[in-house]
Amino acid sequence: MLLVFCLPVHAERADRDKPVNIEADKMTADDNKKSTHFEGRVILTQGTLRLTADDMTVREDPEGFKFATAYGNPVTFRQKREGLNEWVDGMAQHVEYNGKLDRIELFDKALVRRDKDEIRGNYLSYDTKTEFLQARGAGAAEGGQANPNGRVHVTLQPKGDKTKPAASPSPQLKRDPEVAP
Repeated sequence: MLLVFCLPVHAERADRDKPVNIEADKMTADDNKKSTHFEGRVILTQGTLRLTADDMTVREDPEGFKFATAYGNPVTFRQKREGLNEWVDGMAQHVEYNGKLDRIELFDKALVRRDKDEIRGNYLSYDTKTEFLQARGAGAAEGGQANPNGRVHVTLQPKGDKTKPAASPSPQLKRDPEVAP
């Protein structure tokens, strides 16, 4: 499972080849339905990805695609970006992953943060193949702590222009010893 921010961002590609580890207070598996349910302090890790939830169900369809649904107060995640020493963090009350569509959806008080940039909304959907993000607010009648006015909110911090040379120090004026201060 990969969860990334709205700008062109790539999670660690090597994470997909790492084993998935899940810890929980309780687990129930139904091999006939290819479904496993985890309850209580659920922690999923895969490479640099760490996801926490109160409750999570993971299932596999007949074609072998994986699907996951997680609920929490909130569900949280953290994952390292590919080739950088940066992390993507996020949270929502409900998160769904669709392995067939490579889509991640965050519902209710959704927030994704990369460094100091962030996006908030009632609903965030990210297609990991096409890097297409969709965000919706709760509407004028609803709101939440992460999005109090019910609209989508994006904060992008200035990155600085790396093409400009660094500012040179101001030239020091030399005082003429012959002239009184």
